[in-house]
Amino acid sequence: MTSRSRLLATATAGLACAVPVHRDSRMVAILYICLENSNRSQIAEAFTRMHGAGRAEAYSAGSAPSSRVGPRAVAAMRERGYDLTTHRPKSLEEVPGGPWAWVVTMGCGDVCPDARASHREDWDLPDPRDMAAPEFAAVRDEIERRVLDLLARIDATTSNIV
Repeated sequence: MTSRSRLLATATAGLACAVPVHRDSRMVAILYICLENSNRSQIAEAFTRMHGAGRAEAYSAGSAPSSRVGPRAVAAMRERGYDLTTHRPKSLEEVPGGPWAWVVTMGCGDVCPDARASHREDWDLPDPRDMAAPEFAAVRDEIERRVLDLLARIDATTSNIV
């Protein structure tokens, strides 16, 4: 394993690392931001890693990070075969610096920190933290739908560049 691979593995496991992670310039870098980085943005990061492997690098952060990833998010993603227990909430200062290809904010409105990006969009999604399992799953599924749509738009844009 190279030192870059070790750093990326450390970052993707959600562990703090003293050395900044250098993003792979061959992939589109996407940053998901919400308030606590405990549910919505963690789920979006996970789905991007699942569906965008090899084409997109996903990161997530919060403007006021929680102390842990939400247990309902962990359970909901376990249903999809993804282990969120390796993640932890992060502040914007803990992810690689921009500029980003895409920054997606998730319902944090005016308190979302500004991050330099070529493309920005806001996904107005309810915070599922206190929802019952079926409602939480509906938000998870909507996040997956939006991630797939974003990846398809990115693929269409990058495939037109020769």
